[in-house]
Amino acid sequence: MTEASRKVVNRRAVVKAVLAFTLTAVALLVFMVLAAAIGGIRVSFGELMRGIFVEYDENVAIIVQLRFPRIFVAILGGMATAAAGVITQAVMRSPLADPGIIGISSGSSFVAVLVTAFLPSLYYLSPLFSFAGGLLAFAIVYALSWKGGLSPVRLILVGIAVSALFSGLSTAFNQMTGGNFTGAASIVESSISLKDWDDALILAIYVAIGALMCVFCVRKCNVLALSDRLQCSLGVNVSHARLQVSVAAVFLASAATAVVGSVSFLGLVVPHIARLVVGNDHKILIPYSALLGALFFLVADTVGRWIAYPYEISVSIIMSIVGGPLFIILLLRNKKYA
Repeated sequence: MTEASRKVVNRRAVVKAVLAFTLTAVALLVFMVLAAAIGGIRVSFGELMRGIFVEYDENVAIIVQLRFPRIFVAILGGMATAAAGVITQAVMRSPLADPGIIGISSGSSFVAVLVTAFLPSLYYLSPLFSFAGGLLAFAIVYALSWKGGLSPVRLILVGIAVSALFSGLSTAFNQMTGGNFTGAASIVESSISLKDWDDALILAIYVAIGALMCVFCVRKCNVLALSDRLQCSLGVNVSHARLQVSVAAVFLASAATAVVGSVSFLGLVVPHIARLVVGNDHKILIPYSALLGALFFLVADTVGRWIAYPYEISVSIIMSIVGGPLFIILLLRNKKYA
């Protein structure tokens, strides 16, 4: 390939990425407005803007107090989960890896449930405790899956088993207590219906920290795509790089799980779609996956609120219905991992 043709290809890639970011951001803004409008209290877009920026409106004030925190929690939770999915796939070098499937989210969820139930005064620190649970689950899965290398099939099978264990413990605790711990029940059921501005603030702080960690992991994620032998020839400490990147993935997944619960398939499906759109360079892939994850999560939550109104279907159920078939298609289309 000549220098001129290489520049043309790079220019097209940049234009494609800018277009993808722009369209996804516009779609996210549209669904933010729709999410604010759907519910028992309905206002037009003009009334919403006037009530926020011009004059007090009781209906708009209720929407801002009750729906807006939920919208921002959905956006932040989707960003963290999708970014964690991209990084997890880079670490495992497998497009089938996902914090939910390999047990990280369920381990985080179990610890978050215990902290929320028994130490409610430490709620602001629940993502840190959840982080410890995620690290424990990741260590178990990684140790049991490693036999001279990582086999995607073995990784998924061990991850499913570990995920089932921690999910069962969380569900058992919730049922044994009769669901009396509202905060713990919302984590188990992945419900964000009762989230407030405090939840949005907590998640925003931890997601910001996770985003900073991602900045330092971008180059390592690209390097981890190479074979271990090639990385060693470049002077890269593979184990050290993999461990550093894993910490960022577990931190993001745990922060999201501590607030919104475990949402299956989001961290799997979104990165796969993002790769088809913007390619494999993690400098672009991670931020675009985060943006696309925010859109997916908000759409799933909005659909769950609208489709059975006045009842609700949780985000985890919506994502399972959509993500399950997509996961099967991914397995069937890729013979290497089938």
